[in-house]
Amino acid sequence: MATIQDVAAKAGVSVATVSRVINQSNTVAPKSVNKVRKAILELGYQPNFLARDLRRAETNRVLVLLQSISNPYYATIVKGIEDVAQKHNYSIMLCNTDSEITREKTYIDLLGKKVVQGAIFLDTEMTSEEINLLVRDNHIVFCCEYRPGTQVSHVMIDNYSAAKTMVRHLIAQGHKEIALIAGDRHLASTDQRYRGYLDALEEAGLQVRKPWIFWSEESSFKMGIRAVENFLYLKEHPTAVFAMSDILAIGSIRAIHNHGLRVPDDIAVAGFDGIEYSAASVPSLTTMVQPSYDMGGLAMEMLIRKMKDGETQNKEVVLEHELVIRESTSQTAGQGRNR
Repeated sequence: MATIQDVAAKAGVSVATVSRVINQSNTVAPKSVNKVRKAILELGYQPNFLARDLRRAETNRVLVLLQSISNPYYATIVKGIEDVAQKHNYSIMLCNTDSEITREKTYIDLLGKKVVQGAIFLDTEMTSEEINLLVRDNHIVFCCEYRPGTQVSHVMIDNYSAAKTMVRHLIAQGHKEIALIAGDRHLASTDQRYRGYLDALEEAGLQVRKPWIFWSEESSFKMGIRAVENFLYLKEHPTAVFAMSDILAIGSIRAIHNHGLRVPDDIAVAGFDGIEYSAASVPSLTTMVQPSYDMGGLAMEMLIRKMKDGETQNKEVVLEHELVIRESTSQTAGQGRNR
């Protein structure tokens, strides 16, 4: 693929002259313009207008790094980020990493090249050491996730307490055989929710059964189905399932129905996040609601203070979570709410 340097060499002009011709500057002599245009055609050179436009927008653009925008939980966070960004004349660059470190670092390079002014991480595959090196020279905020050992401002909920509250709710409904569909192992929130699950069972004197813990490769509908399929193939299956995301929980409900069983009569199901679809599932899903829109907005406000005001102090903001009890765990639930 031809470069701008190749065009300059073939036309016998400087790279700066080629750049001026591409940008339609009127300061280049007609003879040189013709040489450059001819060289571009002969070499098949294609200018990277996107990179040019990004450089021009560097002063008001921020990077938002996430695992997958297909997860409706992330979509609500992003809306909160974008709404606050627009109020302050910033735009966002949304980057899906698919949990691939090489892809993630390609996007992060935009920080070093000053294509973006700052970044909000909803997820990262980087180590704590790599993050601490990156934050020395860049404006970064974590949202909904946080990597222990890093010196980064962040906004999140108390995932440990939230998970413990959910398991206690299931126990209060009479369940003693409670399975867990866990999330991505590398996320701090997964570890915190896992510990909340274990401690709630231990405090109630209930046994932790390893076959009833399913580690999901991703937070998706299909993984929820796969988890419940695994549980139902066991000689003894659980009477309740706690999924670490609503998408996993909704997949679980589908799998239970596919086996001719009923929710919550045969197996109760509880989720986590509070996405819009949780109220529309059949039956409606009991879930732990995260204030995702507010988290996104606060994260953007924190980043703006770093970019505009040079704020260097790292802050932790922990927002409240809310247990919403619906039909998937209690037939008489209605819309019960507990904090």
